[in-house]
Parts: sequence; structure tokens; C-alpha cells
Amino acid sequence: MATDITALLAEINSTRPILEQVANKWSVLILTVLCSQPSRFNAIKRRLDPITHKSLTEALRRLERNGLISRHVIASSPVAVEYAITPLGRTLQDPFVALVNWAKQHGETMQQAQEGYDEREPGQQT
Repeated sequence: MATDITALLAEINSTRPILEQVANKWSVLILTVLCSQPSRFNAIKRRLDPITHKSLTEALRRLERNGLISRHVIASSPVAVEYAITPLGRTLQDPFVALVNWAKQHGETMQQAQEGYDEREPGQQT
């Protein structure tokens, strides 16, 4: 496995399609929710407010297609569906924890950078 940046850049074209599936807007958050426990559609939707019904449906289908989550139909009235993380999806837990910790540690700094950028005149250098 490549660890230096030069080797990672050399592999970027082969990994890009996979990263696009895993690291899109909602996938990281959905997988993080499911790492803690299996959940039904509406429970996931409540945790990820403001995700739309359509966006959640599409993301869940994509994650299931990629083998990262499983879908289990519960025979009840009305019929319920529960989603759970698969062993493959579980392998993403440590990288996601690291990413969340990074965001908590550096979020304020990024916010300050955004505010500084927004206050500059167009074309003004930093």
C-alpha cells in the first residue's frame, strides 16, 4: 500500500472511481450512522436532516450496490426495511473517525479561512 504522496498520486486514476462512491456528500454520513447500529430509513433520515427522501434513497441504493451496506426487509405491517453496515463497510470506520476528528480539530480554522476569503476583493491575493 502506498504511503508517500508521489505513490498516491500515481494511483489516483485507479482509485478515483472508488473514492467517488465512498466519499460523496452523503455516503460518509450514512455509513457513520450505520456503524453505530442498523437503522431503518426514517431513522437515518432523521439523523441526517436535511437530506431529502430522494437523496437518501439514491445513496442507500449506491451503498448497497457497492457492498458497503445490506438491506433487510422486515415482515411487518407496514413492511419495514432495515439497513446495516457490512464487513466491507465496517473497514471504513477508522478512516471516518479520523476524518471526523480532523474536522473537529480544524473546523474553526477553515471557517476563519472562508470568512477571510469572502471578505477579500475579487482577484486580491492572500
